[in-house]
Amino acid sequence: MAGSFNFGEWISARSVIGDTLDEIGKTNEKLFVCTPDVGMNLKRFREHYPDRYIDVGIAEQNCVGVAAGLALEGNIPVIMGMLPFLSMRSCEQVRTAVCYQNLPVRIIGTGGGLTSGGGSTHNAMEDIAILKSMVNMTVLSIGDPNMIRDILHLSMDYAGPMYIRLAQGKKDRQLYEPGTIEYKIGGSVTARDGKDFTIFAHGEMVGEALDVAEELAKDGIDVRVIDMYSIKPFDEAAVRKAVEETGNLVVWEDHLMSGGLASTLSDFFTDNHIQPKSFRRFGIPQVYAGFGSGEELRRKYGYAAEDIAAYIRSAAK
Repeated sequence: MAGSFNFGEWISARSVIGDTLDEIGKTNEKLFVCTPDVGMNLKRFREHYPDRYIDVGIAEQNCVGVAAGLALEGNIPVIMGMLPFLSMRSCEQVRTAVCYQNLPVRIIGTGGGLTSGGGSTHNAMEDIAILKSMVNMTVLSIGDPNMIRDILHLSMDYAGPMYIRLAQGKKDRQLYEPGTIEYKIGGSVTARDGKDFTIFAHGEMVGEALDVAEELAKDGIDVRVIDMYSIKPFDEAAVRKAVEETGNLVVWEDHLMSGGLASTLSDFFTDNHIQPKSFRRFGIPQVYAGFGSGEELRRKYGYAAEDIAAYIRSAAK
């Protein structure tokens, strides 16, 4: 296990991925790791299992095609790369070579949301909308760096393709003590209970939502925080319970406000005639964000922690 648990401290999700793949590779000879020239944290796997490590260079389309071929031969390929390019440059290959054939390819990587620092071309802000629209694709968004270890182990016995989203993956806040939560596809984690409002978040926004909830508690506003790490499928029971018990809902995600988790929940409410007391989405507006850190850009585009806190304070009056 990568690192010891200390709530709020930071570790690298990329390192957890590298360590976990190396660990799984010892007992699972079907595991292959492929990368489009993003293998810095895969060094141990590359050294221990060179015949099962494939670096295709900067060619995401080719990487997905190779992974599909490996899967057709009965293997479980994991692709590690940068999500804006895996979700868009190789979009056709993911759809046709992987999803159409329902192959157990795991696409996992970094750069989710406005976290890359590389400007508009390097921000994965449409990725969830693209990938969750594909038939057979499972979509996950990881907030706690230790969670990725359990998810990777779980994925070895999971049928069909899987997309796993991280933010930068270099410095991630630990939220849950390893071994205390049983993760499942289609599940969620109630990271904090509350009765007045519910914040649904995924990825890096989960830790931010916990901070907002603690701040609002000082004003007597009790906020539930649900980590919706599984976006497709999602935890319908947790959503229904939040509507019944809190009524007031906020979706906070580092993704376009259209097409992500908020759209998934909105469709769910419409299809099932569910009417929350209030429903507000916070995320990236219809802009191509420029350069800057995730924190700077969230503040610029109106979905930083202070924006969510100000809205809830106003709505609670």
